[in-house]
Order: sequence, then structure tokens, then C-alpha cells
Amino acid sequence: MAENIKKTAKEIIEAYSGPKLRIMEVCGTHTHEIFRLGIRSILPKNIELISGPGCPVCVTNVGFIDEAIMLALNHNVTICTFGDLVRVPGSEMSLAGARSKGAKVQIVYSPIDAYEYAKANLDEQVVFLSVGFETTTPASCLSVKKAKEARLANFALLTANKTMPAAYRALKGSADAFLYPGHVHAITGTNLCESLVNEGVSGVITGFTANEIMTALAVVITRLQEGGSFFKNCYPRVVTQVGSKAAQSIVSEIMEECDSEWRGLGVIKNSGLKLKEAYKEFDARNKFNLPKVTGKSNPACRCGDVLQGKCKPSDCRVFGKGCTPLHPVGACMVSNEGACSAYYQYGGNING
Repeated sequence: MAENIKKTAKEIIEAYSGPKLRIMEVCGTHTHEIFRLGIRSILPKNIELISGPGCPVCVTNVGFIDEAIMLALNHNVTICTFGDLVRVPGSEMSLAGARSKGAKVQIVYSPIDAYEYAKANLDEQVVFLSVGFETTTPASCLSVKKAKEARLANFALLTANKTMPAAYRALKGSADAFLYPGHVHAITGTNLCESLVNEGVSGVITGFTANEIMTALAVVITRLQEGGSFFKNCYPRVVTQVGSKAAQSIVSEIMEECDSEWRGLGVIKNSGLKLKEAYKEFDARNKFNLPKVTGKSNPACRCGDVLQGKCKPSDCRVFGKGCTPLHPVGACMVSNEGACSAYYQYGGNING
């Protein structure tokens, strides 16, 4: 009867002795949780976890920061933004640096907060830095819809919204399997991941608790040993096949696909979102007639390679030396979801 007793996820993981497996945790929150929970310390040496591009702040290109600084310093715009964007380096300075030169930068917790700030300060032009994946984009769309309904003329978005499907395809072959971000697929559903199996892409959707992550890793290891491409939803309490229809609906109403530049991955066709023509008065680039900006990142920074799984943060020659959370050289050390900040905080030499 003993052969019928199911192994625990921990037993499956620790017992693996096959060829080397590379598993990419696409989501930055997964990276941090895997470190925090000590999961890397129990992995066999032939299982390598690599970080991917699932941190929206990290994949936002340098030129976007330069645009925001241009708006603040040259157009006297009040910038409303999430806190982790303030210290991301631009070509010459960060928003924190611009603030020291007189720029007005307000930290907000949601796009609706930025809308409310604009409504309460009609004498200021207010721009919200709309950065994020499918999870946060609906709230940006809602803020624009409310602004249009209120005829609010002093509110706009500077958009850098991105979508994951094209990124998954761009990363094809970089890992044996993906740990897909649970919060993204709570919005989009599972159809995309299921279709990617036909393209030879394997992965599982998982949540963020120890049990959920361990179960997902055990599923990946088991299925990779069986051979063939696969997909499994290991987060069914939150993720359904169809996702959130309400969130999908407001995004399709307000925004449309566009090409987008990803740090490390370059320009990926139809991987971004921009405001539709009917809402162009809320597009900061259109409203303030911004020129095309090509940012220049610090050549010592290897964030781009980290985001593609080509190297570990600790492989970067400035990691922990010239680049620390207090003095970041690149976005991956700034963001709360960044791989470099996770390696720095938790000690990145633990099996990874």
C-alpha cells in the first residue's frame, strides 16, 4: 500500500536528481516571497530559479523616467506616482533628483488618488505615471473615465502600461517552465497560458503562500520529467479560465494595443497599451506635445540581462557595491518587486 501514499511537494522537490532544470519566476513578488520563505535553501543544486520581467517598474524604460522629469521641470506639471518610481534612475537623474530641483512629485497609492488630487487642485496640471501590467491597468482606465465624465481638464496619464502575452513569447526558450503571476491571470484568465502550450511553452499559475509556491514547483518538476509541454492552474481559488470580465471591459473601452519598449527585451510588438483616440486629451504625450525621448541607462547596470534570466543580480559587477537600495544604479535595485533588491535583502548566494 505504501506505493499509493502521495508524496508531499517538499519531498518531490528534494528528491529530484535529474538533469538541470531552469524555472523562471516571472513575477517579482514570487522572487521576493521565494527568498523570504527560504524556499531556495531546500532546492537541489540541479534546480535553478531565475528571475524574469514581472516587475513593472523594472521593465519600464529609462526614457519614460526622462519624460516624467521633462513634464515636471519643463512644463511645471505635478507628477503623481507610486513611491518606487521616484528613485528609479533616468538618463541624468531620478524623479527624486528632479524634486530637489523644484519639481512637484506627489506619492499616491492608486490612479484614483491622482484623479482626486487633480480634482482638488484645479490650478495644477496633474499627470499620473501609469506603469503596470494587467493587474493595475484597469484602475488607470477608471481614473480616465471618471476624469472625462467630470470634464476634468487638468488630469492626464503618462502611460507605460504593458501586457504579458508578448513577453512570454519573447522569453520562449529562456527557461524550461514559467511560474506565471497569479494576480495577472486573475484578470486575464488562463486561456493565454493554455494556448502557449501549443507553442512549446510550459508553466503553472501560482499564488504567493508557501504552500502554493511549493505545490507549483512540485508540479513543474513532475510534469517536466514526464515530458512534453504543459500548463496547470495551481491558483484556482483566485484564477479562473475567463478572468475578470469587468476589468477586461474597462481596459478595452479606454485603451488599445501599441508597441512598447521593455528594459532588456527591447521593443515588443503589441505588448503595450495606450489611450484610445476618444481619450487623447488625457494622454500626457499628446497634451504637452512631448518629443520622442530615447533614454540612456548606466552601462554598468545589468538589469536588462537579469530581466531576461541571462544572469543573476550577483553577477553584476556593481551589485552590492556601487549599486545598493540606498544608491541604486538600476531599477531592479529600487523596486519592491525587483530581483536585485531581493538578492540584496535576502542574500543572493543561496542557490541562486
